[in-house]
Amino acid sequence: MSESCCGTSGSGATVTRTGAAAVVLVGNPNVGKSTLFNAATGARQRVGNWPGTTVEVTEGPWKLGPDRTIRLLDLPGTHSLLPAAPDEAVTRDALLTDGGDRPDVVVAVIDAANLARSLYLLSQVLETGVPTVVAMTMTDVAAGRGAPVDAGRLAKALGVPVVPLVARGGTGLPALARAVDAALTTRHTPVAPHLGDDVETAIDALKPQLPEDYPTRFLALALMAGDTPPGVPAELTTAARTALAESTDEPMGSEDDGEILIAERRYAWAHDVRSAVVTDAQVHTTLSDRVDRIVTHRWIGVPVFLAVMWLVFELTTTVAKPLQDALGGFFTGPVADAAADFLSTLHAPRPLIGLVHDGFINGVGQVLSFVPLMLIMFVLLALLEDSGYMARAAFVADRLMRTIGLPGRAVLPLIVGFGCNVPAIAGTRVLSNPRHRLLTALLIPFTSCNARLVVYVLLAGVCFGSQAGTVVFAMYLASIVLVVGIGYLLRNIMFRDMADEPLVLDLPPYRRPSLRVLGTHTWQKMRGFLTTASGIIVATVTGIWLLASIPVGGGSFGEVAPDHSTLGAVSSAVAPAFAPAGFDDWHAGAALISGFVAKEAVVATISQSYSMDDPGDGAPSASLSDSLRDTFRDSSGGHTIPAVLAFMMFLLAYTPCMTTLAVLRNTIGLRMTLMSVALQLSVAWVLAVAVFQIGRIFW
Repeated sequence: MSESCCGTSGSGATVTRTGAAAVVLVGNPNVGKSTLFNAATGARQRVGNWPGTTVEVTEGPWKLGPDRTIRLLDLPGTHSLLPAAPDEAVTRDALLTDGGDRPDVVVAVIDAANLARSLYLLSQVLETGVPTVVAMTMTDVAAGRGAPVDAGRLAKALGVPVVPLVARGGTGLPALARAVDAALTTRHTPVAPHLGDDVETAIDALKPQLPEDYPTRFLALALMAGDTPPGVPAELTTAARTALAESTDEPMGSEDDGEILIAERRYAWAHDVRSAVVTDAQVHTTLSDRVDRIVTHRWIGVPVFLAVMWLVFELTTTVAKPLQDALGGFFTGPVADAAADFLSTLHAPRPLIGLVHDGFINGVGQVLSFVPLMLIMFVLLALLEDSGYMARAAFVADRLMRTIGLPGRAVLPLIVGFGCNVPAIAGTRVLSNPRHRLLTALLIPFTSCNARLVVYVLLAGVCFGSQAGTVVFAMYLASIVLVVGIGYLLRNIMFRDMADEPLVLDLPPYRRPSLRVLGTHTWQKMRGFLTTASGIIVATVTGIWLLASIPVGGGSFGEVAPDHSTLGAVSSAVAPAFAPAGFDDWHAGAALISGFVAKEAVVATISQSYSMDDPGDGAPSASLSDSLRDTFRDSSGGHTIPAVLAFMMFLLAYTPCMTTLAVLRNTIGLRMTLMSVALQLSVAWVLAVAVFQIGRIFW
């Protein structure tokens, strides 16, 4: 699976469930399910929408042995098979559907350090009747807390195979493969937990009324708990509650009583199993607990989070800048000149030489020079994620999001937005409340995605020198302030009736980052960036070169000064709108126009537009850094710093990219998308003007 700044590989595709045997991974969030999936399938993965939904499910081949390769599907993490959101419904429906679409085996991933909670979900999985193998993770964490789990005793208590493993290092994976292979052969139906004689009596009484295309035991318990799966008559819920009330001594006065009773019985079973398999239930205070007292503290957590992010951006800009300059100089110098000389020896037309030299090589080369930057950034972010800190960051950010009334689950899509707006907007579909989805989707475009980072670093490095890292960090801080500020205004104008919801988030233990996991995550994101950037930038660069080669008011194709070209005419027509913001210049206008397609193209357009100035005069062109400084100095009347900051603020707030708009339209509709674009452009212009007009007083 690869995610880029403009989409997710396979986005919009539908996961196909035919052919080889299907094995699904089911578990709570943060139990190591996705890590196990990555270890089993490697890089041979694809992501698509589950049939009939917009929820994405990852699939890949898993080689169990020399003669058997199965399809492994990583279902969304859930705390229960009684769904509260569309992603949880996908997991339930995958296990309940009868016929050829039902999985052949379930691998239930449980957390040894939080065994009772994992067993609650496992009790529901066992009730579906699908052959089950248990993969037990976090065994080292459980042992460190003084509560090791005996896998043999747990397997005996559950009646299904239990395989301890460390998915990050691949330990236990061969044993799990053998257990899954055996389950596919034997097709053993697991024994469901006994939830009390009264509940069992109610299940038996209800079974004759249930449809045959669902696992009857699970369906009966779901109906007693008030959940009616798709295609099941609603009147069966009433019948289930009646059967439960008649068989139990406990009153069923409200609709929630059945759900509470069934949940209590499941937890009682889970705690009984845990007591039988944990050798020492004494819980010790771990280093992770002591660190969490600081990083999740009500007042200290936010400064710690900001300090961590500042360090990330400082390291990124400091380490990457020399590499970026060297790589950029290599492409725009020797490579571009060698290509031009080679084409000249072939007597290629001058427009073709201009396209290759000024377009493809200078434009694409400038973007490729940011590969070290993106690589370092992705490694650092993967390091934070794999260590367990990003979950703490979400916890800390939740307190801030409460000020705008967003539910706790909305914090995670917003955090994803700082990597890429596209999957973040798609992620809002897991929110059950349409108004929560709408507000979150309207705010995500104001989160600063990785594609903008390339432009920030270019401008900050040119104009702020050693302070570039701090300036880039300030842009991300401004993005957070912008999300909260716009969210507060929208909450009080459009969303006054929204109620707060608590954040339910599992905090994984701190772990030593795995080189394998870091490498996999970094490569996936890097591959997505390069794949997306290459296609979009080549198309954009070609379009920009074409516009710059078409004369306006006379001249020959490819033999025209930029300010007399179609590009210059269009950009010059747009540029006056930015005069109050200090960058009334056609170069800036051209960059922002291309940025509407994709932010990755902004740097390419900047480089390309300057490389095409004064064609054919034989004079060496000024460096890109000098050209940028001169442009902002001239357009701002000498107030270079405020003009650059204003440009960066406009870039932060205005429309992210065309792909984001397409996903936004599919999520919230055309009318709200147009409103969102108008809001983004208005906020961007007002912020840019304010930054410049105030900044010019001091600089």
